Amino acid sequence: MSLENTMSLKENLAKFARVDLLKTVTMMDKLENLSRYLGRDIYIKRDDLTPLAMGGNKLRKLEYLIADALQKKAKVIVTAGAIQSNHVRQTAAMAAKYGLKCVALLENPIQNQDNNFLNNGNKLLTELFNTQCVMCDELTDPNRQMQAWIDQHHLEAAYIVPVGGSNALGSLGYVRCALEIAEQRPQGIEFAAVVVASGSAGTHAGLAIGLQAALPQTPVIGVTVSRVTAEQAPKVNQLQQEISSLLGQTACPDIQLWDHYFAPRYGMPNKQGSDAITLLAQKEGILLDPVYTGKAMAGLIDHVLNKTIDGQKPLLFVHTGGAPALFSYSGIEAVTQ
Repeated sequence: MSLENTMSLKENLAKFARVDLLKTVTMMDKLENLSRYLGRDIYIKRDDLTPLAMGGNKLRKLEYLIADALQKKAKVIVTAGAIQSNHVRQTAAMAAKYGLKCVALLENPIQNQDNNFLNNGNKLLTELFNTQCVMCDELTDPNRQMQAWIDQHHLEAAYIVPVGGSNALGSLGYVRCALEIAEQRPQGIEFAAVVVASGSAGTHAGLAIGLQAALPQTPVIGVTVSRVTAEQAPKVNQLQQEISSLLGQTACPDIQLWDHYFAPRYGMPNKQGSDAITLLAQKEGILLDPVYTGKAMAGLIDHVLNKTIDGQKPLLFVHTGGAPALFSYSGIEAVTQ
């Protein structure tokens, strides 16, 4: 660990306001049964257990974004996502906690009309937090659409939280998480890689920037959940550049992505992901989800079994949450890919 780089990063992070009432810290654990099954040590970072609204990775981002909203005297939080968005659920909960109205623009990306999908899981919880849900045909340009909705309804003191909380400010939550990982890492353990779902890219980019300072020999591998590498890499790169600029840094780490696990499209379960969900449930009693973590774990399992990750050093899987979606996808059959 580079102590000088880590201290500098901590000092720069301290300059940004953070809603600190939640004090988000999650545990790291070894998946003993899965490790034996795969023949390689696998650790897990339990960001599915963050302390609000059934957990998930967005809480770390929202600590910075909601702090910024409160500083700017916002009264309304406007965000957007899929009808079963984990991000929208957690944003709605944070808005409720801090006495802010929440408006969410929602799309149905897989055009599924199953009643469970439309009304259960994350959607049920989002509405429970008293969110105004606005259905859209498609979120083609979410930031523009959110601003248009604010203008159309003459909302005053509105604050836009981007999809996934993934701008440079929100991504600081995962720069901080990277430092937490470095501190929690078992003595004598060096991870071959950190594996995480890569969607709106803030979690991936924040971890990569943070680990570059704290554990420079440990790459972050993003398992794409909606795009091929050629489309996802620019999103990760742009966020890394913006985070680095915000923190006064110059260099950015190389981007590593696996894009063979999200088919047929974002939000649609597939067999590899469903098999990974079943395996982790039956081996460890831990729940993944069909959109993000199931597919990310499928990537990790596939690469371990095919021995395409160099060496035998342990791997760390960052569990970004999403289990509430299981209840809404129960009637949707996984496709074979």
